[in-house]
Amino acid sequence: MEAIGVPFPKSQPMRIYSSLWNADEWATRGGLVKTDWSQAPFTASYRNFNVRPGVLTQLDSSRDEKMKRVQKNHMIYNYCTDTKRFPQGFPRECAITTST
Repeated sequence: MEAIGVPFPKSQPMRIYSSLWNADEWATRGGLVKTDWSQAPFTASYRNFNVRPGVLTQLDSSRDEKMKRVQKNHMIYNYCTDTKRFPQGFPRECAITTST
């Protein structure tokens, strides 16, 4: 998506950072699902994490339908539809309508 101005850090090594914050108002189905803070402290770890970059290709029609079905039935949050978070307009990558 660099062609439409979406930056990508391709000239440096990548690292993974994680954090946990209270996003009850926007990342949990618009506030419908609340974080159970009584279960804190929350911990996470990565073991033998290895990413192998590859070329993204467009999905064929069968895989595209499967992806849409998974998104419809399992995706909890999509920032490209969150008008409260982006009242001035969505990020550029949200304009892409094809699955990659």
